Amino acid sequence: MQSDPPREASQSDLIDPARARALQATLGMAPDIEAGMPLPPFFHYIYFWEIEVPAKLGRDGHPRVGEGLIPDMGLPRRMWAGDTLDFHAPLIAGVPAVQTVRVLKAERKEGRTGPLAFVTVEYAVQQDGAAICTEVRDIVYREDADPDAPKPTPPEARTDEDEAREVGFDSTMLFRYSALTFNGHRIHYDAEYAARVEGYDGLVVHGPLQAQLLMLMVDRPEDPLRRFRFRMTAPLMHTETATLCRKGPDAWVRGPNGRQCLTAVING
Repeated sequence: MQSDPPREASQSDLIDPARARALQATLGMAPDIEAGMPLPPFFHYIYFWEIEVPAKLGRDGHPRVGEGLIPDMGLPRRMWAGDTLDFHAPLIAGVPAVQTVRVLKAERKEGRTGPLAFVTVEYAVQQDGAAICTEVRDIVYREDADPDAPKPTPPEARTDEDEAREVGFDSTMLFRYSALTFNGHRIHYDAEYAARVEGYDGLVVHGPLQAQLLMLMVDRPEDPLRRFRFRMTAPLMHTETATLCRKGPDAWVRGPNGRQCLTAVING
């Protein structure tokens, strides 16, 4: 079953340096961004909030589907599946910018484990009339978790990296990242909901947070990030330590027990 994509919407925002500094601090960086300075790649994600009153939120804390751009596909569990980001120019702090959002595709299919809905959304950011970033995001919706069903076996991550960095997470980091991105998804801060309703073993580390840390690791002044494609492959919990890995154009996040949580391709 396929639904007709809703029309596009645009939103302007001031690229507040204070918010960028707050993200730097959350990620363990020195908070030094001032007006007029370029922002690191993917920092646009903390702007252009989707703001709704509580009455228009779904049970998971996200804006209720079917009332905005995202159609109601009849499935309750939302997961960020992957993203393709093309960086055209740095976003400049202290300058207004505009983001245009379009739903490119929305379709429902039958998978091995039941019905799935796939929604593809494009986010185009401009500043002073120039293209800054084009992002194509894939979101998957699924049925509620069956508590009696065996958990799927996660893929095994590569171990042949040339560059690696360990990163840790905790509930404070997840809360601050949720606040900065205005992401109300309860799997990131409500442990009881994450376990009882969505079947996770703890608070779930945001896929974009993992991707952001990888982007900061691989971005180089001599070889700036122009394109970053990533896919989520297994959940990572807030109590776990992960390893950010790179080998050539490939990057990935390896969780405990060697499982692969995210894969990415750099500038390709």
